[in-house]
Amino acid sequence: MQISSRFTIAVHIFACIDNFQKDYKITSDFLAGSVNVNPVVIRRLLQQLKAAGLIHVVRGSGGAEIARPLEEITLLDIYRAVECVDKGELFHFHENPNPACPVGRNIHNALDDKLVRVQRAMENELQQITLADVIRDTQAYIAKENNTGA
Repeated sequence: MQISSRFTIAVHIFACIDNFQKDYKITSDFLAGSVNVNPVVIRRLLQQLKAAGLIHVVRGSGGAEIARPLEEITLLDIYRAVECVDKGELFHFHENPNPACPVGRNIHNALDDKLVRVQRAMENELQQITLADVIRDTQAYIAKENNTGA
């Protein structure tokens, strides 16, 4: 199982907006240059983030801006905005285990609650990390890079 790159690209978008908003107009083309993906991918994510109330986007070349303070946006907010999780369930269980098999008949009973616990644990961790945390760390890495001449 792997969460799609939409989540990390969305976090990257926020870091770019915060870092460059004073010096550049934050367009999908600008963001695509940093993320190194097609601007269409960025536009789709911007639409999802806007629908979730996490960013404001001015159509045309107006640019994007963060809608709320960084401390009020968690990684869980971003995850929920951009990940297409079927019915809110991270794990998709095979639907037709063989009822004639003792394992097939009982695998849901044995595994379903454990998968729910794993998903809740992941969501709880995502809830604890804010964009402010990520931006602060990003800025620290940029500063370190600038100090070492890399």
